Amino acid sequence: MSNHDPILDSLGALTIFVRAAEALSFKEAGRQLGISSSAIGKAIARLEERLGVRLFHRSTRSMTLTQEGQLFLESCRRIIGEIEAVGMEFAQNKGAPRGKLRVSLPLVAMLLIPTLSRFMAAYPDIELDMDFSDHMVDVIADGYDVVVRTGEVSDSRLMARTLGNFKFQIVGSPAYFARRGRPRVPVDLAGHACLYHRFPTTGKLERWPLRKGEDGTEWSPPVAAAASTLEPLIALAELGHGLACVPDFAIRRQVDEGALERVLDEYVEYQGVFRAVWPSSRYLSPKRRAFVDFLAEHLFPKQPA
Repeated sequence: MSNHDPILDSLGALTIFVRAAEALSFKEAGRQLGISSSAIGKAIARLEERLGVRLFHRSTRSMTLTQEGQLFLESCRRIIGEIEAVGMEFAQNKGAPRGKLRVSLPLVAMLLIPTLSRFMAAYPDIELDMDFSDHMVDVIADGYDVVVRTGEVSDSRLMARTLGNFKFQIVGSPAYFARRGRPRVPVDLAGHACLYHRFPTTGKLERWPLRKGEDGTEWSPPVAAAASTLEPLIALAELGHGLACVPDFAIRRQVDEGALERVLDEYVEYQGVFRAVWPSSRYLSPKRRAFVDFLAEHLFPKQPA
């Protein structure tokens, strides 16, 4: 009975195959690995027997990959790449989390820069590479370590963690309310200047999430202005130009300081969820874990009851 570990034997066979496939030469693969070309040939033969397919077309003059060999090469590269990445992560992260962390965040997360700033201060050895976009991204193919988005996650290749919940609020400045009055029910919004968010990806206006009337009426307040990001809407509301309907985390400071005041809370029904997602096949490295844990703890501070 062999004392060899079959898992290690298999990994060794994959490495041999990749070298042979890339060099298209048993002799060159053997030279790179420090073993004989006949040993390479025997390892490939055993691998083909185990898989039940031919991996190479071989003749006295040339050697090429079969279709199955090409597919197997792509799989082997992914497997070996994952193993090497895990090894590098372990080697580099025995101490504090460190290294480049590539993350994709929605545009609305620009309003969460203070939280990201605190993360950078807490983990100075992590190089945060941030991409802000509302476009759909392929977490795996695009090479992101972590992607933060709202909504559900349906991709079985991904792991997900809820970072926190948020709700929308309708707000205006004290000066605006002094001039135009405070709406008491949704129908009152017909007489107000309403500032809308326009989705940059579709060009459509984001509907204000007002609860329907008892007769099923949907309220569509008039549009005074629209913007593709939330910051201008918040600034215009602070300057007294109208009412904005925005996530609560985006205007928490302004509400606390009295620069903006909330109205119609009981008629706003939408709540959203921020989630972090990452490839399930990847080792949850210390830097990735630190980022996800930090956001889960600090993204939405607990509010006093």
